[in-house]
Amino acid sequence: MNQSRTSATFAPPVMEARRWLDGVTHPENRPLLNVSQAAPVDPPPAPLRAAMAQIVMDDAGAHLYGPVLGLPELRAEVAAQWSASYGGDVRADQVAITSGCNQAFAAAIATLCTEGDEVILPVPYYFNHRMWLDMSGVKTVPLLVGEGMIPKAADCAKLITSKTRAIALVSPNNPCGVEYPAATLSAFRDLARTHGIALIVDETYRDFDSRTGAPHHLFADPYWDDTLIQLYSFSKAYRLTGHRVGAIIASTARLAEIEKFLDTVTICPNQLGQRAALWGMQNLGDWLSGERLEILDRRSAIEDSFHLLTDKGWDLLGCGAYFAYVKHPFAMSSADLAPLLVKEAGVLLLPGTMFMPADLPGGASQLRIAFANIDRAGVQTLFNRLSPLEL
Repeated sequence: MNQSRTSATFAPPVMEARRWLDGVTHPENRPLLNVSQAAPVDPPPAPLRAAMAQIVMDDAGAHLYGPVLGLPELRAEVAAQWSASYGGDVRADQVAITSGCNQAFAAAIATLCTEGDEVILPVPYYFNHRMWLDMSGVKTVPLLVGEGMIPKAADCAKLITSKTRAIALVSPNNPCGVEYPAATLSAFRDLARTHGIALIVDETYRDFDSRTGAPHHLFADPYWDDTLIQLYSFSKAYRLTGHRVGAIIASTARLAEIEKFLDTVTICPNQLGQRAALWGMQNLGDWLSGERLEILDRRSAIEDSFHLLTDKGWDLLGCGAYFAYVKHPFAMSSADLAPLLVKEAGVLLLPGTMFMPADLPGGASQLRIAFANIDRAGVQTLFNRLSPLEL
């Protein structure tokens, strides 16, 4: 019997982790601390919800099919803000709106790869990227990261073959949280261009980068679109997770191919979500700046208090955006430790084995903490629960 596309990959990790909660009760004085998923749990801010309500009532276009590549006004707004923030030249016809950032990645891969091709992913990787490659018949080529969880272009060069079609990076990184230096991204761009392959840069968490100014100079290159494909998500910035709005920035030729993919999958992105994203970009700059500062404060709380775990043998491997990536001290795989922590500590997080191929070392000793939905007090609670553990 032939294997189906979906059976070629693993079960969705977040859904698997939620099943660990089945049959487990948590006392009132120690409720579950959920640091498993990198998504806001709060709804959009009240002004945006009010704007969305008005759109629902007054904008008939919000309920109809729209252009496959997205709302023209939103594409133009992304192009203008990207040109300003990155110090480059991005045109509206180089922007497409997608039904979330995962779909942007899927669309890009569909235009780049065929059966048996290869895409290089630094490991630990974002598991949905690996899942889509599996289901597309594309081989994931793992690139081990170096010091500070940063991949090196020189190491990547050794992995490129005649079947390599792209290198896919995530910065700020999921799952490690680290922010890739501008020089690192430029080196990967140069490597990809030399070999005639694409560089995919997923910047879902760009709004929570700790650095001021442009995080890289890729768009300042007047020929950026011969190599670069950038991905983005409005979900994190404006809490629009349920409305599924993302973006892909690429050459017009690439977007013409992407249009074929999107037209057969969703026909058009969510119309209400697109209008909400546009309203957010035009009206919520100050609010988003405050959200960024709050996330940066939670990052600082992780770093300030991590000594409570360091003293017990834990290591902080990476921290930033929504994530802390840690090494635990226990003589068991993180695949076994993570579900045990639900019962023993009232903490739900994801094991490193979900972010690594099974045949590579490292994942068994690693865990991802998604801290975007816990404040400083929540960080303290997390460490107070983990530090006494003796397993």
